[in-house]
Amino acid sequence: MTTEPTPGTAGWPPPVLDPAGPFAGPIEVVAWVLFVMAAVVMTVVLIALGIALFGPRRWKRRVSGERLVWIGGLAFPIVVLTGLLIYGLTTTARVAEAPRPGEMRVRVTGEMWWWRVAYLDDQGREILQDANEVHIPAGQPVVFELESADVIHSFWVPRLGGKTDMIPGRRNFMRLQADQPGTYGGQCAEYCGGPHALMGLVVVAHTPQDFAAWRARQAGPAVALDAAAPTAAMIARGRDVFAASGCGACHTIRGTEANGLAGPDLTHVGSRQTIGAGILPNNQGTLAGWISDSQGIKPGNRMPSYPVLTGQDLRAVSAYLDSLK
Repeated sequence: MTTEPTPGTAGWPPPVLDPAGPFAGPIEVVAWVLFVMAAVVMTVVLIALGIALFGPRRWKRRVSGERLVWIGGLAFPIVVLTGLLIYGLTTTARVAEAPRPGEMRVRVTGEMWWWRVAYLDDQGREILQDANEVHIPAGQPVVFELESADVIHSFWVPRLGGKTDMIPGRRNFMRLQADQPGTYGGQCAEYCGGPHALMGLVVVAHTPQDFAAWRARQAGPAVALDAAAPTAAMIARGRDVFAASGCGACHTIRGTEANGLAGPDLTHVGSRQTIGAGILPNNQGTLAGWISDSQGIKPGNRMPSYPVLTGQDLRAVSAYLDSLK
């Protein structure tokens, strides 16, 4: 089973040059300025090198003149870099302010190697928890409160904004906004050991009405099993396999006896777009593959593989998890 790039983090144009919100626009400006400046500097250096090697002696003296060195080597970089620094600090100050009354708040905690997501009320109290996927209403800014439970991570959704480090013992703030409903990929942008490159996430922007409906569904417990459903027997067996295998020691499924906190909350795992922190599409086949060989798919992650489960058990438990919408 091969992993895939998190949706929205690859392709053309590069995500950082395809902003989808007001907080990503300034990042695009900085990127273009840096690209243009690098092209200009490279062109000037190549011309000067060509003159120094092959040009007339009179031109060589001009290239090696002290005045040119002072202007090109000191004055120009100071002016350009100072301007970029002021622009960057101004932009960062606007994005990184503490939450204001009435703003939507989401706390994202980086863990090896996945994302714990908590939706907060105005007082900063947790309303509900999810993992590896953030849902927001389109057209309004959302404050992200960024923390780390272990090492330094960095939260980056390139089409919506810049990256912000997640540092143990510290809380950083950033604002993101999606102008239109859609799916936007993110990635940990700070090397955090092991499968760092496989630590992705998905941000899903909804219309305000759809977001309210999604939030109401997520706030409830796992949906009770419909005994009349054609797959009821398979799902019931999967629920039993999940409990017997000790999965509830690490994972929570609200409304059941599973109350573990070490791993992602699975109450509505069937409704997520990806599994494994953005690396696999979410369906019964990938769920079964992940459970049986998570270490082969994402070496070093904290979830053990379960090769002892039979094919029938894997199909059952993946059907159960897929039913948790």
